[in-house]
Amino acid sequence: MKTHNLFISHSWNDSNSYDRLVDLLESKTNFLYRNYSVSRDDPIHNAGTDSLLTAAIQRKMKPCGVILILAGVYATYSKWIIKEIRLAKSGFQVNKPIIAIELYGSERTSVPVKQAASRVVRWNSDSIVTAIRDLHN
Repeated sequence: MKTHNLFISHSWNDSNSYDRLVDLLESKTNFLYRNYSVSRDDPIHNAGTDSLLTAAIQRKMKPCGVILILAGVYATYSKWIIKEIRLAKSGFQVNKPIIAIELYGSERTSVPVKQAASRVVRWNSDSIVTAIRDLHN
């Protein structure tokens, strides 16, 4: 079974949604993944400057086949999520596919995240995993 290297972009202002997404992925049988996300205790947070932090995030993204972004409306106003989209689209020799995940029960979502996405999915483990498998073959 293939292990999927994933970078899950998220806002620390909404870490609950990130935690729920990780739980959703963990609950899926016959699905293996490695999480390259930046955790709260990751020393990347102490990078010092925006350029050092950008380079550190790019190193985290590099081995990943797919970038997952929670498409809550907050993502529209997060400078780091916007930077991560730019990195995924132009920071590598090959563009990284982005999966935008619309949060469960959300009425409003981020237009910039959905426009950058290779695929937009609803908050459902089957649709998320199917998109990952389709885009990371």
